[in-house]
Amino acid sequence: MNITLKLVPEDEKEILRNLLEKYDYEFSQYDNLHVNKLGLFGYRYLDHYWSENGRWAYFIEVDGKLAGFVMVVNRAGESSDADFSMAEFFVMYPYRRLGVGRVAFFKTLKLHKGNWQLKYMPKNIASAYFWNNVVDEYTNGNFELIKSHPDAEYADGSLGDILSFKS
Repeated sequence: MNITLKLVPEDEKEILRNLLEKYDYEFSQYDNLHVNKLGLFGYRYLDHYWSENGRWAYFIEVDGKLAGFVMVVNRAGESSDADFSMAEFFVMYPYRRLGVGRVAFFKTLKLHKGNWQLKYMPKNIASAYFWNNVVDEYTNGNFELIKSHPDAEYADGSLGDILSFKS
């Protein structure tokens, strides 16, 4: 199985937009967001990935087939000590539990060296399990976990957990 990251070119933005709808639909079971009048969730920061520095969007491909996406934001200069944060991360169902997410995450860290901050929603038990395990493996246990961080509020008011570590 060949797992690669491909920087999303602007002319493939609509493909990413389509995948973001699937991601937001799945996530709506945790944050209770609703679709707009067109039946879409929308992703208000999508265009920023081609109009602002410090944002990267990658497709995850498995054997040349689209399997998900990774979206990274440069946080340098903000109030946290992090250089990068994981804005969004999505692996489609057929590729889960095969190591695709782990490999994509490790490849992302290789591309973006520095201090990381990663937020996840504890209600999403599978996601919490995944993030805690891959960060623990990558860092050999050298990370910080802050539960229910007050700066990590989701749309439904619940507080996210934050992992801080170095790549």
